Amino acid sequence: MFCQSCKDVYEEEEAGTCKECYEEASETEEELKREIDDLRSRLLFLRLPSPTLDASSTAHSDLLLHAIPASSSSSPSPSGDADAGRFDTPAIPAHRVILASKSPVFRAMLDNEMEESRSGIIKIYDVSYDVLRAFVHYMYTAEALLDEQMACDLLVLAEKYEVKHLKSYCEKFITSKVNNDNAITHYAFAHRHSAKQLLEASMSAIMESMPTLAEREEYKELVVKDPRILVEIYETYISRQDNTAADKDSDCSCRK
Repeated sequence: MFCQSCKDVYEEEEAGTCKECYEEASETEEELKREIDDLRSRLLFLRLPSPTLDASSTAHSDLLLHAIPASSSSSPSPSGDADAGRFDTPAIPAHRVILASKSPVFRAMLDNEMEESRSGIIKIYDVSYDVLRAFVHYMYTAEALLDEQMACDLLVLAEKYEVKHLKSYCEKFITSKVNNDNAITHYAFAHRHSAKQLLEASMSAIMESMPTLAEREEYKELVVKDPRILVEIYETYISRQDNTAADKDSDCSCRK
């Protein structure tokens, strides 16, 4: 009989579709399901209400967010005020009701009589202007234009302000970029920021390149900076080798 999709001959028990077309259709279906789940997640994020701030009274209460990069965070101003006159980049406007609805950290900050709530100025340390602008844009749209560096920077900011949807969004993007060349760097990053999906993907890539692991510059840096991560990598490798050996022994026993 002929496949209804590709017209190739197939076995009768395959019910109208050859195995290759069936598997391709299944993959497409799974991809569509993931896209639908992502859209639902974005809509839920955008619809999040603010449980503590009255939208009718605060919708027009603008805030000004200022990015203070790490290079300037320890440079005092001439007046002696550690924060005065340090804003070298434009302010990024935002509405407190939006920030409070998406971040419990901002909510706590703005729902209480803290300096940021009274002044309407929030200083975000150790972040560039471009990253902060992308962060605020995501709070309004649930969208971000990512490359690997931007995704990493936004994930750190999302973790700091507990914007879980953004953290997950960035983690998925970084995970899709994991390969043998960057696996060690991404594994260390995932370890620092509790990114489980990225951690597992990076570990899988590392396992594939274990024979040349010690030759990499990233490996040598970890020896100095955080040898505990290397211990964890080798423990995982040994554990998987033991499991593989045990499975082979089991197969041999069954055959006998």
